[in-house]
Amino acid sequence: MSGESEQHATRRADIVEAARQLYEEQGLSRTSVQDITNRVGVTRTLFYHYFPGKDAVTSAVLDDYIGDYLEALHHWNAQRQQGNIEHALESVVKLLRLGVFEHDSFRRALASRENSALYLEFLNRVADRMASYIVETTVRDYEALHEIKIDHVYETFYVLIVGVVGFVRRHPEVDDEVLKDIIAQTLHMDRGCGPADGPKGPKDPEGESKRPDTQGA
Repeated sequence: MSGESEQHATRRADIVEAARQLYEEQGLSRTSVQDITNRVGVTRTLFYHYFPGKDAVTSAVLDDYIGDYLEALHHWNAQRQQGNIEHALESVVKLLRLGVFEHDSFRRALASRENSALYLEFLNRVADRMASYIVETTVRDYEALHEIKIDHVYETFYVLIVGVVGFVRRHPEVDDEVLKDIIAQTLHMDRGCGPADGPKGPKDPEGESKRPDTQGA
């Protein structure tokens, strides 16, 4: 990258970072282009050299958030225990909750009715990037040990992510076990007996699985 191109990229990143800071501090609607230029120390003319308006820099801020979330997803994928589906389900549910319930002013603004279109754009971008990443990494690892029992894998993950996030926003009290079941059932996963799962005993007459009694072992 040439010196001029690097300077251009750095200046653009500074404007995006200033916008993000202001959105988090005082919200989306209360932040103007003038606020952003004052924070970063550039003129409005220079701002418009990089972005046609506030909507464009807001879109870049959304990309920043998505990048942070994908970094967390990459960490989750790296920490997975091979063959331990229960651990993977538990940890991905925690990751989804983290993404839904971060409470800075910008996240609250995205959840407001006046910004519903922007929130949907954000959610769709997240679902697209998450689904693509999972298909390219986690699904390949799973396929090495289990049969993939769904068609349209990317599309299924996309719809699942959007659905789970929307459901958790509407029902934040939902138990993690319910979310794990929804994910596993949608993906037709072989939950089996992973390291954190333990042995499963025979079902009782009511259909509930009983673990063997090991107290006297």
